[in-house]
Amino acid sequence: MPELELSAGTIEYEDTGGDGPTLVLQHGVAMGGSEWRGVVQELRADHRCVVPELPFGAHRRAMRPDADLSFDGLTRILVEFLERMDLRDVTLVGSDSGLSQLVAAERPDLLARLVLTSCEAFDNCPPGLPGRNMMVIGRLPGGVNAMLQPLRIRALRRLPIAYGWMSKRLPHSLSDEWLRPAQADRAIRRDIAKFIRTADTGVFERVPERLRSFDRPALVVWAAEDRVMPREHGRRLTELLPQARLVEVADSYTLIPVDQPAELARLIREFVRETAPARTEAVR
Repeated sequence: MPELELSAGTIEYEDTGGDGPTLVLQHGVAMGGSEWRGVVQELRADHRCVVPELPFGAHRRAMRPDADLSFDGLTRILVEFLERMDLRDVTLVGSDSGLSQLVAAERPDLLARLVLTSCEAFDNCPPGLPGRNMMVIGRLPGGVNAMLQPLRIRALRRLPIAYGWMSKRLPHSLSDEWLRPAQADRAIRRDIAKFIRTADTGVFERVPERLRSFDRPALVVWAAEDRVMPREHGRRLTELLPQARLVEVADSYTLIPVDQPAELARLIREFVRETAPARTEAVR
Protein backbone atom coordinates (compact mmCIF):
# COMPACT_ATOMS: atom_id res chain seq x y z
CA MET A 1 0.00 0.00 0.00
CA PRO A 2 1.21 3.57 -0.58
CA GLU A 3 2.25 5.54 2.50
CA LEU A 4 2.15 9.17 3.56
CA GLU A 5 4.32 10.66 6.29
CA LEU A 6 2.25 12.88 8.57
CA SER A 7 3.12 14.79 11.72
CA ALA A 8 1.83 11.94 13.90
CA GLY A 9 3.45 9.13 11.90
CA THR A 10 3.14 7.16 8.69
CA ILE A 11 -0.32 6.45 7.31
CA GLU A 12 -0.95 3.72 4.75
CA TYR A 13 -3.82 4.25 2.34
CA GLU A 14 -5.61 2.89 -0.69
CA ASP A 15 -6.26 5.16 -3.66
CA THR A 16 -8.11 3.73 -6.65
CA GLY A 17 -7.36 6.83 -8.76
CA GLY A 18 -9.57 7.79 -11.66
CA ASP A 19 -11.36 10.96 -12.72
CA GLY A 20 -14.70 10.44 -11.01
CA PRO A 21 -15.92 12.17 -7.84
CA THR A 22 -13.59 11.60 -4.90
CA LEU A 23 -14.77 9.65 -1.87
CA VAL A 24 -12.74 9.51 1.34
CA LEU A 25 -13.85 6.54 3.42
CA GLN A 26 -13.27 6.58 7.20
CA HIS A 27 -13.33 3.22 8.97
CA GLY A 28 -14.20 2.38 12.56
CA VAL A 29 -12.37 1.57 15.78
CA ALA A 30 -10.67 -1.85 15.96
CA MET A 31 -11.20 -2.03 12.19
CA GLY A 32 -9.16 -1.25 9.12
CA GLY A 33 -9.78 0.29 5.73
CA SER A 34 -10.81 -3.15 4.48
CA GLU A 35 -14.15 -2.47 6.18
CA TRP A 36 -14.87 -0.62 2.91
CA ARG A 37 -13.60 -3.34 0.54
CA GLY A 38 -17.00 -4.35 -0.82
CA VAL A 39 -18.16 -0.73 -1.22
CA VAL A 40 -14.95 0.22 -3.03
CA GLN A 41 -15.36 -2.72 -5.42
CA GLU A 42 -18.81 -1.39 -6.32
CA LEU A 43 -17.77 2.26 -6.74
CA ARG A 44 -14.23 2.25 -8.11
CA ALA A 45 -15.31 2.17 -11.75
CA ASP A 46 -16.85 5.65 -11.58
CA HIS A 47 -15.42 7.17 -8.38
CA ARG A 48 -11.99 7.79 -6.95
CA CYS A 49 -11.99 5.96 -3.61
CA VAL A 50 -9.38 6.96 -1.00
CA VAL A 51 -9.21 4.89 2.18
CA PRO A 52 -6.66 5.93 4.84
CA GLU A 53 -5.61 3.36 7.45
CA LEU A 54 -6.29 5.39 10.57
CA PRO A 55 -4.61 4.56 13.92
CA PHE A 56 -7.71 2.86 15.34
CA GLY A 57 -6.02 -0.44 16.18
CA ALA A 58 -5.89 -2.36 12.89
CA HIS A 59 -3.12 -0.16 11.44
CA ARG A 60 0.22 -1.83 10.64
CA ARG A 61 2.44 1.22 11.09
CA ALA A 62 2.56 2.46 14.68
CA MET A 63 2.36 6.19 15.26
CA ARG A 64 5.18 8.19 16.81
CA PRO A 65 5.41 7.72 20.60
CA ASP A 66 4.42 11.36 21.18
CA ALA A 67 1.49 11.33 18.71
CA ASP A 68 -1.78 12.81 19.94
CA LEU A 69 -4.41 10.09 19.46
CA SER A 70 -7.25 11.84 21.25
CA PHE A 71 -10.29 12.73 19.17
CA ASP A 72 -8.76 16.16 18.56
CA GLY A 73 -5.50 14.56 17.48
CA LEU A 74 -7.25 12.08 15.19
CA THR A 75 -9.22 14.92 13.62
CA ARG A 76 -5.94 16.70 12.88
CA ILE A 77 -4.51 13.49 11.39
CA LEU A 78 -7.41 13.11 8.96
CA VAL A 79 -7.41 16.82 8.07
CA GLU A 80 -3.65 16.74 7.46
CA PHE A 81 -4.11 13.65 5.29
CA LEU A 82 -6.70 15.44 3.16
CA GLU A 83 -4.51 18.51 2.81
CA ARG A 84 -1.30 16.62 2.03
CA MET A 85 -3.12 14.51 -0.57
CA ASP A 86 -4.61 17.74 -1.98
CA LEU A 87 -8.09 16.28 -1.55
CA ARG A 88 -10.72 19.01 -1.68
CA ASP A 89 -14.40 19.03 -2.52
CA VAL A 90 -14.50 15.40 -1.43
CA THR A 91 -17.37 13.30 -0.15
CA LEU A 92 -16.33 12.21 3.33
CA VAL A 93 -17.96 8.94 4.33
CA GLY A 94 -17.76 7.80 7.96
CA SER A 95 -18.61 4.53 9.72
CA ASP A 96 -18.72 3.50 13.40
CA SER A 97 -16.45 6.24 14.76
CA GLY A 98 -17.89 9.75 14.77
CA LEU A 99 -14.60 11.16 13.48
CA SER A 100 -16.15 12.37 10.21
CA GLN A 101 -18.54 14.59 12.19
CA LEU A 102 -15.54 16.24 13.86
CA VAL A 103 -13.82 16.85 10.52
CA ALA A 104 -17.02 18.29 9.04
CA ALA A 105 -17.35 20.63 12.01
CA GLU A 106 -13.66 21.62 11.97
CA ARG A 107 -12.97 21.93 8.22
CA PRO A 108 -16.16 22.07 6.18
CA ASP A 109 -14.22 23.91 3.48
CA LEU A 110 -12.53 20.63 2.50
CA LEU A 111 -15.79 18.79 1.88
CA ALA A 112 -18.39 18.84 -0.87
CA ARG A 113 -20.66 16.35 0.91
CA LEU A 114 -20.90 14.27 4.06
CA VAL A 115 -22.17 10.71 4.45
CA LEU A 116 -22.60 9.33 7.96
CA THR A 117 -23.38 5.64 8.33
CA SER A 118 -24.31 4.21 11.74
CA CYS A 119 -21.82 5.90 14.07
CA GLU A 120 -21.10 7.46 17.44
CA ALA A 121 -23.23 10.51 18.11
CA PHE A 122 -24.51 12.63 20.97
CA ASP A 123 -24.13 10.76 24.30
CA ASN A 124 -23.30 7.35 22.75
CA CYS A 125 -19.54 7.45 23.33
CA PRO A 126 -18.18 4.89 23.98
CA PRO A 127 -20.84 3.28 21.82
CA GLY A 128 -22.94 0.46 23.18
CA LEU A 129 -21.72 -2.69 24.88
CA PRO A 130 -18.60 -3.24 22.73
CA GLY A 131 -17.47 0.38 23.19
CA ARG A 132 -17.98 0.35 26.95
CA ASN A 133 -16.17 -2.98 27.22
CA MET A 134 -13.19 -1.57 25.33
CA MET A 135 -13.02 1.55 27.48
CA VAL A 136 -13.28 -0.28 30.81
CA ILE A 137 -10.83 -3.10 30.09
CA GLY A 138 -8.50 -1.01 27.93
CA ARG A 139 -7.81 1.46 30.74
CA LEU A 140 -6.53 -1.26 33.09
CA PRO A 141 -2.78 -2.01 33.21
CA GLY A 142 -2.18 -4.55 30.44
CA GLY A 143 -5.86 -4.34 29.59
CA VAL A 144 -5.49 -3.90 25.83
CA ASN A 145 -3.45 -7.08 25.53
CA ALA A 146 -5.84 -8.94 27.84
CA MET A 147 -8.74 -7.82 25.67
CA LEU A 148 -7.14 -8.76 22.34
CA GLN A 149 -5.39 -12.09 22.91
CA PRO A 150 -8.53 -14.14 23.71
CA LEU A 151 -9.97 -13.01 20.37
CA ARG A 152 -7.54 -15.38 18.67
CA ILE A 153 -10.40 -17.80 19.36
CA ARG A 154 -12.72 -16.89 16.54
CA ALA A 155 -15.91 -17.95 18.31
CA LEU A 156 -15.34 -15.28 20.97
CA ARG A 157 -15.50 -12.53 18.35
CA ARG A 158 -19.22 -13.20 17.95
CA LEU A 159 -19.89 -12.15 21.53
CA PRO A 160 -21.80 -8.87 21.99
CA ILE A 161 -18.78 -7.35 23.76
CA ALA A 162 -16.66 -7.93 20.65
CA TYR A 163 -17.90 -7.83 17.01
CA GLY A 164 -21.12 -9.79 17.57
CA TRP A 165 -23.44 -6.79 17.62
CA MET A 166 -21.39 -4.85 15.07
CA SER A 167 -21.97 -7.03 12.01
CA LYS A 168 -24.22 -9.84 10.88
CA ARG A 169 -21.82 -11.10 8.23
CA LEU A 170 -18.28 -10.26 9.33
CA PRO A 171 -16.05 -13.00 7.89
CA HIS A 172 -13.32 -14.40 10.10
CA SER A 173 -10.76 -13.56 7.42
CA LEU A 174 -11.60 -9.86 7.82
CA SER A 175 -11.55 -9.85 11.63
CA ASP A 176 -8.25 -11.79 11.45
CA GLU A 177 -6.88 -8.94 9.35
CA TRP A 178 -8.10 -6.29 11.81
CA LEU A 179 -6.84 -8.01 14.96
CA ARG A 180 -3.48 -9.32 13.76
CA PRO A 181 -1.44 -6.07 13.98
CA ALA A 182 -2.34 -5.32 17.60
CA GLN A 183 -2.11 -8.93 18.73
CA ALA A 184 1.44 -9.14 17.36
CA ASP A 185 2.88 -5.64 17.88
CA ARG A 186 3.31 -3.94 21.26
CA ALA A 187 3.60 -0.52 19.58
CA ILE A 188 0.15 -0.90 18.00
CA ARG A 189 -1.26 -1.87 21.40
CA ARG A 190 0.38 1.27 22.80
CA ASP A 191 -1.51 3.34 20.22
CA ILE A 192 -4.82 1.70 21.17
CA ALA A 193 -4.15 2.27 24.88
CA LYS A 194 -3.34 5.93 24.21
CA PHE A 195 -6.57 6.40 22.25
CA ILE A 196 -8.60 4.79 25.05
CA ARG A 197 -6.89 6.78 27.82
CA THR A 198 -7.24 10.14 26.08
CA ALA A 199 -10.71 9.70 24.54
CA ASP A 200 -12.98 12.59 25.46
CA THR A 201 -16.27 10.72 25.76
CA GLY A 202 -18.27 13.95 25.79
CA VAL A 203 -16.98 15.24 22.47
CA PHE A 204 -20.06 14.21 20.45
CA GLU A 205 -22.38 15.97 22.87
CA ARG A 206 -20.61 19.26 22.09
CA VAL A 207 -20.27 18.91 18.31
CA PRO A 208 -23.97 19.33 17.33
CA GLU A 209 -23.98 23.12 17.60
CA ARG A 210 -21.00 23.30 15.24
CA LEU A 211 -22.60 20.87 12.78
CA ARG A 212 -25.67 23.08 12.43
CA SER A 213 -23.61 25.39 10.23
CA PHE A 214 -22.47 22.59 7.86
CA ASP A 215 -24.07 23.91 4.68
CA ARG A 216 -23.17 21.05 2.33
CA PRO A 217 -25.43 18.14 1.32
CA ALA A 218 -25.43 15.27 3.80
CA LEU A 219 -26.73 11.72 3.77
CA VAL A 220 -27.35 9.79 6.98
CA VAL A 221 -27.52 6.02 6.50
CA TRP A 222 -28.53 3.97 9.53
CA ALA A 223 -28.89 0.24 10.10
CA ALA A 224 -32.53 -0.62 10.84
CA GLU A 225 -31.42 -3.43 13.19
CA ASP A 226 -28.58 -1.53 14.87
CA ARG A 227 -27.94 -2.71 18.43
CA VAL A 228 -25.00 -0.40 19.17
CA MET A 229 -25.87 2.96 17.58
CA PRO A 230 -29.43 4.03 18.51
CA ARG A 231 -31.73 4.47 15.51
CA GLU A 232 -33.00 7.67 17.14
CA HIS A 233 -29.53 9.17 16.66
CA GLY A 234 -29.80 8.77 12.91
CA ARG A 235 -32.99 10.82 12.94
CA ARG A 236 -31.48 13.45 15.24
CA LEU A 237 -28.40 13.86 13.02
CA THR A 238 -30.66 14.30 10.00
CA GLU A 239 -32.60 17.05 11.76
CA LEU A 240 -29.36 18.68 12.88
CA LEU A 241 -27.67 18.91 9.49
CA PRO A 242 -29.35 21.61 7.34
CA GLN A 243 -29.22 19.67 4.03
CA ALA A 244 -29.50 16.07 5.22
CA ARG A 245 -31.80 13.19 4.50
CA LEU A 246 -32.07 9.84 6.26
CA VAL A 247 -32.12 6.34 4.77
CA GLU A 248 -32.42 3.17 6.83
CA VAL A 249 -30.87 -0.05 5.55
CA ALA A 250 -32.51 -3.37 6.35
CA ASP A 251 -30.80 -6.62 7.35
CA SER A 252 -27.69 -4.97 8.79
CA TYR A 253 -26.06 -4.20 12.10
CA THR A 254 -23.76 -1.20 12.63
CA LEU A 255 -21.21 -2.11 9.95
CA ILE A 256 -23.34 -1.43 6.89
CA PRO A 257 -20.21 -1.43 4.65
CA VAL A 258 -19.69 -5.09 5.62
CA ASP A 259 -23.29 -6.29 5.89
CA GLN A 260 -24.81 -4.44 2.90
CA PRO A 261 -21.96 -3.12 0.72
CA ALA A 262 -23.87 -3.14 -2.58
CA GLU A 263 -26.84 -1.26 -1.12
CA LEU A 264 -24.62 1.30 0.59
CA ALA A 265 -22.64 1.81 -2.61
CA ARG A 266 -25.90 2.37 -4.51
CA LEU A 267 -27.02 4.98 -1.98
CA ILE A 268 -23.67 6.80 -2.10
CA ARG A 269 -23.59 6.80 -5.91
CA GLU A 270 -27.13 8.20 -6.16
CA PHE A 271 -26.44 10.81 -3.48
CA VAL A 272 -23.27 12.04 -5.21
CA ARG A 273 -25.02 12.17 -8.59
CA GLU A 274 -28.10 13.96 -7.27
CA THR A 275 -26.09 16.60 -5.42
CA ALA A 276 -23.50 17.26 -8.12
CA PRO A 277 -23.39 20.90 -9.28
CA ALA A 278 -25.44 21.48 -12.40
CA ARG A 279 -23.29 21.77 -15.49
CA THR A 280 -23.50 25.03 -17.39
CA GLU A 281 -23.73 24.56 -21.14
CA ALA A 282 -20.90 26.11 -23.00
CA VAL A 283 -21.71 29.36 -24.76
CA ARG A 284 -21.92 28.71 -28.48
